[in-house]
Amino acid sequence: MLDKLNAVKGMNDILPPDSARWEWLEEKVRTLMGRYAYRNIRTPIVEPTPLFVRGLGEVTDIVEKEMYSFEDKLNGEALTLRPENTAGVVRAVVEHSMLYEGGKRLYYMGPMFRHERPQRGRYRQFHQIGAEALGFPGSEVDAELILLADALWQDLGIRGVRLELNSLGQPEERKSHRTALIAYLEANRESLDEEAKRRLYTNPLRILDSKNPVMQVMLEQAPKLMDFLGEASLKHFNGVKAILDASGVSYRINPRLVRGMDYYNLTVFEFITESLGSQGTICGGGRYDYLIEQIGGKAAPAVGWALGVERVLELIKEQGGEIALPVPDAYAVIPEASALPTALRVLQALRASGVSVQMHAGATAEGMGSMKSQFKKADASGAHFALVFGADELSAGCVALKPLRGDKTDTAQAQTLLRLDDVAAWAGKLQA
Repeated sequence: MLDKLNAVKGMNDILPPDSARWEWLEEKVRTLMGRYAYRNIRTPIVEPTPLFVRGLGEVTDIVEKEMYSFEDKLNGEALTLRPENTAGVVRAVVEHSMLYEGGKRLYYMGPMFRHERPQRGRYRQFHQIGAEALGFPGSEVDAELILLADALWQDLGIRGVRLELNSLGQPEERKSHRTALIAYLEANRESLDEEAKRRLYTNPLRILDSKNPVMQVMLEQAPKLMDFLGEASLKHFNGVKAILDASGVSYRINPRLVRGMDYYNLTVFEFITESLGSQGTICGGGRYDYLIEQIGGKAAPAVGWALGVERVLELIKEQGGEIALPVPDAYAVIPEASALPTALRVLQALRASGVSVQMHAGATAEGMGSMKSQFKKADASGAHFALVFGADELSAGCVALKPLRGDKTDTAQAQTLLRLDDVAAWAGKLQA
């Protein structure tokens, strides 16, 4: 007997009925994106490695430690399983000249890959839903994307999500802040952990995002980027806040919020929950006006966000959110194999009319299985009705309709006969 093969650690199967929860979430997202006039884009899972090195930054954790990269054996090309999708969307926009006729609002769904230690809400293959608005420079689009995410939490019934905001300004402003920050951190070198010391001269801004409790007091007193912002950057940030205030969306300014990629400028934001332990960020994003040019396109502004699907579903479950799982309208009980041709013809007609029907299957040399066992399976399916294709019913040109839910003693719920030659007339009665 061959050894059993299992999935790669941290890359999980999504099985029924849990997969129905994913479909439910995806449908909610598709509907909401349509209301905001965002259109779906689908990019490859495998991209050229330089796309992420150039786009995310060589000294980010993702590029340094987490990417699944390999060499194509046929042509030696360096390839990577996408660790995030903003860079891929930008690559597609540039490659296909999508901004030639003006800005684009896009959204995506799909798997991403990072080589890290699997834990609750954090996996090696994980899934993101993202929204990107490219070609729009104004703060109103930053606000629109935040309002879009906030509307999603309402549609999903998620409670207690906190919005944190910051502005990273522009490169020259960050450069001035970087100089002051490095000087401050050098003066407090004895308080830095090894990771902070490693980042001190390569990416000091990321030190501000450290969760090390020993460093928190020192970091709270570090120079704040907000104090280095010029008039234009402050005007942009105030524009975002004004729209959020007018829309009744509460937020907290977090001067240490920097995000994990190098491509951000101006507005950055995160939606955070206290219900998932250390994995509290369920959605994050910001403006990235220089990424399109970095990837080889003509300079254009852009802003976007991404959410973790696993974390959002875990949060809904944690908060006791009810997701209605799909059940068939009817279950076909077929006592004899000889009834199968007629039963299948009727079931196809019902399905063509929009009725969901689960057929009993499992014919053997001994028959179709007892009526008792079939009704037990019908009840377990969650179907609202059983359609019984018995010999007596078929000889009369009928099928028996038996309710499976509600008060079984109610005479109005009693079994009735329906004509096989008039399926269209009664098909609607089966739909919940």
